[in-house]
Parts: sequence; C-alpha cells; structure tokens
Amino acid sequence: MRFRARRVERGIRAFVALFAALLCAAAADAGPRDQAKRIHDRLVGVPPDAATLDAMATLLATGNAPDRIAAANLAMTHPAFYRTALKNFVTPWTNVERTVFADLNDYTATVIGIIRDNRPFTDVLTADVVYVGTVGGVPAYSQTNNDHYMFLDQQQVDLSNPSLFQPQAQSSQPGAQITPADAAGVITTRAAGQAFFSAGTNRRMFRFTAINYLCRDLEQLKDVSRPADRIRQDVARSPGGDSAVFHNECIGCHSGMDPMAGAFAFFEWDATAMRTVFTRNQVQPKHLINANVFPGGYVTVDDRWDNFWRAGPMSALGWRAAASGGFGPKSFGREIVESRAFSLCQVEKVFQHVCFRPPQTQNDADAIEAIADTFEANGTYSMKTVFAEVAVHCMGQ
Repeated sequence: MRFRARRVERGIRAFVALFAALLCAAAADAGPRDQAKRIHDRLVGVPPDAATLDAMATLLATGNAPDRIAAANLAMTHPAFYRTALKNFVTPWTNVERTVFADLNDYTATVIGIIRDNRPFTDVLTADVVYVGTVGGVPAYSQTNNDHYMFLDQQQVDLSNPSLFQPQAQSSQPGAQITPADAAGVITTRAAGQAFFSAGTNRRMFRFTAINYLCRDLEQLKDVSRPADRIRQDVARSPGGDSAVFHNECIGCHSGMDPMAGAFAFFEWDATAMRTVFTRNQVQPKHLINANVFPGGYVTVDDRWDNFWRAGPMSALGWRAAASGGFGPKSFGREIVESRAFSLCQVEKVFQHVCFRPPQTQNDADAIEAIADTFEANGTYSMKTVFAEVAVHCMGQ
C-alpha cells in the first residue's frame, strides 16, 4: 500500500510539472492580444474594453521596449487601477494586521495620489502632503475621524480624476499641530498614527516603516555587533537573569531600532480624542516609562535619531542620505528613501503584486535590479514606471 501511494504521489507530481510546463509554453507563445489582456488584467484587475485591448495589442506588436511600456501605461489609465488595484496594494501597509480588508484612509489615499501624479515616490516618507477628495458632499478632512475617506470609498469616487481627488498640505489641514518641517508623508498621517503611534513607545512605527519600505522585518535587520549606548532604559540587560540573552539576542534589534525610533519622540496617539498628538520639543511621557528596568539605559531627551546600521552587515542596504542622523521624522524618512534597499523593495513589492509570484530566476533578479535603476534615474522615483516595467517583464507568463 505504501509503495502504491508513493507511485500515485510521483504520478501527481509529474502531471503537475507537465501541466505547468504546458502553461509556460502557451504563455511564451502568447500573441500581442493575449499579452495585452494579461497586462491589463494583472495591473487593473478587470478585463480591458475592446478599444483599449486593440490599442495595447498594436503597441505590443512592434516589439519595441518603449511601446511595451506605453501599452502598460495605457492600462493604468483605467479608474479601477487607482480605486481598486492600488487600494488593495497599499492597504496592508497601513495596519498592524497587514490586512487588505481595511477602510480607505489618508495613508492609503496619499500613496495612491503620489503614484497617480507620478510624484517622486520619495515623497511617501518626506513630503508635506495628504490627498483629499473635493467632490461635492464629502465631509471635511478631520484629525479625529475617517469620515472623509469612508465617503470617498462608499461613493466610489474616481481617484484617477485630479478634479475630484487632489493633494493638499498636511500642515494646512484644520487642527494640524505639525508644520511643513515636521510633515513626513504617510508617517504623519492620521491613519499611521492610529496604527503605529498607539500604545508602546513608537518602536512600532520604525518596525512597520522597515517592513513596508525596506522589505525587512526586525529579524532581518538584526546585528549584535552594534553599540548599545542608545538602547533605552525599558530594555532589560539580563532578561531572566541571563545577560547572554541580551548580548546575543536583544541587542541585535534594539541597538539599531531604538536610535532610529527616536525620531518619533514627540508623537503620541490619543485614543480618547482619536487623533495623533504632536508636542514640539517635549518628549511624550511614554518614552520614559519603565526607567527602573535598567536605569543606566538611554534617556530620550529629544527627537534625535541615528542610524547605527550604516556600519556592519546592514551597510549592505545602501544608505546614501547626506547625514546618518538628524531630528524628527522628515529627515528619518529621507534616510530610508535614499537607500538602495528602498528602491529594490518597491520593485519587489510590485513584482509580487503584478506577477502573482516572488522572483524565482536569475532573469527575475536581474530585472528587479534594472527596474530599480530606472526607478532612481535622474531622481524620478516613478512608481508608474515600476508597475509598467514589471508588467511587461511578466506579460509572457
């Protein structure tokens, strides 16, 4: 019986392998119309209309690289690319659960707007910008509720239309406590505050910024060789009475994370008022809790941040900003977006989203590097170009 089961299992595997090979062969032989439909389906999530399909197929039939990109760009003119595809792409970045089943909010909307307007994607962590709806009847943007974006979502407002969905300064919104110098793209949106400044001591904001924009969680940033002088007082140096645990485990994340998370020392989520609170030049009390755990630890006195990962193994992330330290979230954001890891991360996320699979071959790896080069070229940081080039790379698959 065991022998027969093994034979059946081998037969199933062989059939699956043959079926996959046939699919790949069929995809490789796909003509311009099939490729056009595949690009449109993967980018937008809905089939193209006849006119769009014809226009895309005509462009793809030339075989020229610029025409292929033009075909993908044509697909992205569909309103569903912004209202549905990009919303689903971005929404998991905005919440701790990393679920797509969350409401439209100012974080998601701002990323969609930055991509739509082809702004340098470095704005996502550095700019004084928030995207709001200007359609009639929409509730005003609020620091204390999400009614504005719920309305846009429920009414299915066309986010591709610049007359209905526009950029404004975060710092100019009613009730704003930040200035243009404080605003740091999505970091200082209301939704990010609710998700990542609530509870804890704002280390969560660093962790999810790293996940979303460097494609690395703390385990992948771990380096026990960094100095411990910026690790806060609330981290035990001998957890469970064993100092080896601290030196071999805890220090690996905290030595890099704690100095970086210092950028958020003036921010807190007020669960009663349901808004982010910013207290200029005043460290939020939560940063000073549990000081008796290790009184000799670092005491947060301002919003200074430092990147200790510029040396050691994490230097491979390609840090390129002018300064390795600064004050507040805007300069912290610039440290992230000017790294090579930021560029590669955005391409990798789009690759997974559009190709429905992770990179698997050397050809995929080479394509990701090349698309990241294009992304950075002349400071354009165009996410539309990333989507288009990734879609073309996978159009035969």
